[in-house]
Amino acid sequence: MKLTDDQAKEKLKNRLRRIEGQVRGVENMLDEERNCRDILQQLTAIRSAVQGVSVLLLENYMSDCMLNLDDKSEREREALVQDLLQMIGKTP
Repeated sequence: MKLTDDQAKEKLKNRLRRIEGQVRGVENMLDEERNCRDILQQLTAIRSAVQGVSVLLLENYMSDCMLNLDDKSEREREALVQDLLQMIGKTP
């Protein structure tokens, strides 16, 4: 499935840009030979931000799937549920 909600897409892109800036910040911290503790703290923040993006994308995917269940066969619905459960298990 594709993300078709433009507002959700823009929200995700904004978050990804913020994460990109955080990663560049960590690169600068390495170049500046900053304290390892500070760098690890930033990496933890990046991991949390990536998790937030993953959850937001998963929420959009689930809600889009749930809205379109009526036109699916029982087998397709079961496959969709399994797919969603696998994704949830892989989401950090």
